[in-house]
Amino acid sequence: MVIESSATGLFRTLLVIGGVLFVLRFLGQFMIAKRNMEDERKHNQNQQNFDTEKRSKKKSEGKIKILGENISNKSDIQDVDFEELD
Repeated sequence: MVIESSATGLFRTLLVIGGVLFVLRFLGQFMIAKRNMEDERKHNQNQQNFDTEKRSKKKSEGKIKILGENISNKSDIQDVDFEELD
């Protein structure tokens, strides 16, 4: 088998290598953009959850919550007597 080198073969090989590198670079940029969009989507969802929770906390701020009979009958709740110190 005889291998001959020619200018057209060399040019074709360089074009193929360049094309493969171009496609790989394009795919890399595409994957980075996709990852960044997913991170931004997660960040926006977390921010929205935080804002919703903040609004609900602010809405219920200052309200009194009365515990029902079930909770007050538990044995782990203890009454504490306070004594004044002189």
